[in-house]
Amino acid sequence: MEFDFLEPLSEEFLNYVLGLSAQHLGSKIVLHTNEAIPDLNKINIAIIGVLENRGDKDCNIDVDLNAIRKELYGMFPGNWNVTIGDLGDILPGNSKEDTFFALKKIASSLIKRKIIPIVIGGSQDLTYALYRGYDDLEQMVNLVSIDSRFDFGKENETISSDSFLTKIIIDEPNNLFNFCNIGYQTYYNSQEEIDLIEKLFFDAYRLGEVSNNISISEPVFRDADVVSIDLNSVKSSDSGNFTVFNPNGFNGKEICTLSRYAGISDKVSSFGVFNHNNTKQEAVIIAQIFWYFIEGYHYRSNEYPFGSRENYLKYIVPLEEEDLVFYKSDKTDRWWIEIPFISNTSNKLKKNTLLPCSYEEYLAACNQEMPERWWKAQRKNVI
Repeated sequence: MEFDFLEPLSEEFLNYVLGLSAQHLGSKIVLHTNEAIPDLNKINIAIIGVLENRGDKDCNIDVDLNAIRKELYGMFPGNWNVTIGDLGDILPGNSKEDTFFALKKIASSLIKRKIIPIVIGGSQDLTYALYRGYDDLEQMVNLVSIDSRFDFGKENETISSDSFLTKIIIDEPNNLFNFCNIGYQTYYNSQEEIDLIEKLFFDAYRLGEVSNNISISEPVFRDADVVSIDLNSVKSSDSGNFTVFNPNGFNGKEICTLSRYAGISDKVSSFGVFNHNNTKQEAVIIAQIFWYFIEGYHYRSNEYPFGSRENYLKYIVPLEEEDLVFYKSDKTDRWWIEIPFISNTSNKLKKNTLLPCSYEEYLAACNQEMPERWWKAQRKNVI
């Protein structure tokens, strides 16, 4: 069974949890012990540690996740209606591929059960294993990476934390529908890589764009399945990582806001934080990132396209090329734009689809400006 890959939490850590008060988050989490694994029929979110960092050439120490867990479990929960289980750790296999296989199988099983795996890495190439966990689900996958780099590599290069995206793009089965990078820093990415993102009709937002108006990223998360955070996207003064010094990046408030956007998305079904260096300071920011994801999950609204259209206002905006159809939720005031089904083409999704968008994009359409993300989504849908 796939869950046999998981090691229970240590006695030392379990004793720490026993010392917490009944109000602490750690006292409300179901833990994997030597006696039993949490009942998967009774949890919404599953925390999984993966002690694999061979894909990170900058990290020469073993992964230790106890500090992160202690910081998270020592916090107090919100008024949440969510049940969390800690399934323990996946130990490094004889090869990275062995570890990937274990994570893929566990993630796939959890996602099928409608349980969200929260993965604590380890190196970010573990994102590839999370993506592969969707292979048996017969769906296209949208991946969002919060990262200062795109993580392209050479086609024949061994997969690593800075080259895993290439493997996701070229390996079969190819289930990737869209990739979006949030927070890239131009001087870390070649012009050829930036051009490739455009050529593939992927989305990318520079660090400055998001920092100046962080809400522009919210629609992106609303359409994501997998969210992967490279902790190096947070500047060192906020993350505490001075092993790999990053003078620029998201601050603590911004990365937690992005995490909450991911949690509040009705579609996000797996989430992970990677590329940390076992420091006390990093443990604090990672714990807060996870706290805000869980907070967001509690406030999910289960909106269209998962519900009916009864609580939505429909707006038709005539442009010179064609009419654009927008929907606005009465419940949350969030917006979507319709991507039409083109019957005489090879349509990947085989139906009209709704793309999350912002109110600003609706206003731009009213001024006869075609939303760029709508155009890219339509192109991806027919190519």
